[in-house]
Amino acid sequence: MNDEQIKKMMDDSYDNSKEEGLMSMLKDFYDRKTLSVAILVWIWGLVFIAGAIYCGVKFFDEENVQYQIMFAALFICFYLSVGLMKVFAWQMMHRNSIKREIKRLELRIAELTQIVKNK
Repeated sequence: MNDEQIKKMMDDSYDNSKEEGLMSMLKDFYDRKTLSVAILVWIWGLVFIAGAIYCGVKFFDEENVQYQIMFAALFICFYLSVGLMKVFAWQMMHRNSIKREIKRLELRIAELTQIVKNK
């Protein structure tokens, strides 16, 4: 069997309606298996937001320049940590979809081997 026949079989069996959307990825992220990770992300995200707000308020209340620089640096660190939590959550959502795609590819390979064996 040549590559063209394999591509034709793959195109015939591929269904675009099975594509992953953002809502299905969110449902998978808040699934029972990954609920602990979602809770951890939310807790750390809220801690970092609270720290950023605290440092922002203290920055404007402080009169000493050294303390203002310290609170500004802490604010930036907390702010970047919130972004880090978002990236971590996004990667966890993509991990589930990548696992699903690998399983689909394994099923397709198994189907193709059966077709090749039958011919």
